[in-house]
Amino acid sequence: MEQSFSDSIPLPKWKPAGGYWQGERVREKTGKTFYMEKRKDNLMRWVVGGHGFVRAYHSVLRNKGAAGVDGMQTADLRRHLAFHWESIKTELLDGGYRPQLVRGVKIPKPSGGVRQLGIPTVMDRLVQQSIHQVLSPVWEKEFSVFSYGFRPKRSAQDALQQALEYINSGRQWVIDLDLKSFFDRVDHDKLMNLISRKVADKTLLRLVRRYLKSGIMEGGLVQPRTEGTPQGGPLSPLLSNILLNELDRELEKRGHKFVRSRGFGTSYADDCSIFLKSKRAAERVLASIRRFLEEKLHLEVNREKTKIVRPVNFTLLGHGFVPTYKKGERGRYQLSIARKSWERLKGKIKETTRKTTPKTVQERIEELNRLMRGWVNYFKHATGYQKFKDLDAWVRCRLRYCIWKQWKRPRRRLRAFLQMGVEAGWARRCAYSRMGGWAIACSPIMGTTVTEARLRQRGYIPFLEYYLDAKYGDKAKPNQSRK
Repeated sequence: MEQSFSDSIPLPKWKPAGGYWQGERVREKTGKTFYMEKRKDNLMRWVVGGHGFVRAYHSVLRNKGAAGVDGMQTADLRRHLAFHWESIKTELLDGGYRPQLVRGVKIPKPSGGVRQLGIPTVMDRLVQQSIHQVLSPVWEKEFSVFSYGFRPKRSAQDALQQALEYINSGRQWVIDLDLKSFFDRVDHDKLMNLISRKVADKTLLRLVRRYLKSGIMEGGLVQPRTEGTPQGGPLSPLLSNILLNELDRELEKRGHKFVRSRGFGTSYADDCSIFLKSKRAAERVLASIRRFLEEKLHLEVNREKTKIVRPVNFTLLGHGFVPTYKKGERGRYQLSIARKSWERLKGKIKETTRKTTPKTVQERIEELNRLMRGWVNYFKHATGYQKFKDLDAWVRCRLRYCIWKQWKRPRRRLRAFLQMGVEAGWARRCAYSRMGGWAIACSPIMGTTVTEARLRQRGYIPFLEYYLDAKYGDKAKPNQSRK
């Protein structure tokens, strides 16, 4: 008989705080909240036991993800643990557990080129997630308040508002810092030395180092790893924050204003922006920080991509910064939506409304609405009334083009126009027109027949309408958002 994974984990006893340090807060299904007390020199027992490991298990199931080199899917994890949990737990506690190879995958970068990712096995993702949950409370209180990437209760909007505050306070020269191949160049010894300052459990330290050294299998070939951190595992964001926290501390010690955040559209926390009052100061700080990164952290600054810019040429987390012309706010800046963000959105809309894709109009509209909700909720604090208005007109033309192509034959188009009340002669001329499909989709005949009202009956919601609701709520008024 299979044993339930949750039942197979002995829950720890909760001890008083004397001699212990306070860790993460854990919420049971009952709704009760406890504070896990962990010893710094005996953390492995918390990695493999208690509510935290069960929570890590459910987190891996919820995130799903592709299989690793062993081919096991997340759906197979429970059965695997039911039969092998005791031996895996013993290996983890005794220090004999060895991570499997990481499956190498290349994904395209938004700026061009490819990025190497490593997909751990499902079992290794579970162990990494549990380690992350144990180590994160140790380091969270050490991290800078100006670090926003992969931090609890810190969002991209917090980072953007902080950057906007710096710019509007007069710091209008920005060092847009880019680290060259950051995840491929992380020094293992340096990183482990930083972790060991807070963690004394040698078994856990040894396991983290093994994860760092996990080889990558791609195309049947294994690439050993002597430096860098595996990108794609649950542990990667925390490890990057631990190393780059040294940069944060150095910037704070020098009194610089900065924001370090997660890159837009990526899973990495290596984007850093420093805000200064003059170009000369920015040049001096950049040279100094470059030396610090290369000599102290053994990281290389990408000299081609790192630049000193004014706010109008600066993008952060998919947003731009433009001057505002509101009365009484001359000289100040406001958030806008960066050009590349618009291009990325239009690319996704084109993919959804591609005429050759075998989908109904209803399915396309549902996909567009899902895309719209996520995208608008992220960019709702940026200005963009006119651009959203223009985007909606373009989206409606895309949908009309799909409808025109679905009608296929002139006879069917004629019948559709007649059903929508078009005069017979005009309907015949349009149905048998030799104009291209896109020209017809943007013509008055389609605009007055396949109207916005008819598209709304199928569930279509304009981007602008959702944007105004998200930005202003019940107070949404077009004349407000033009400013």
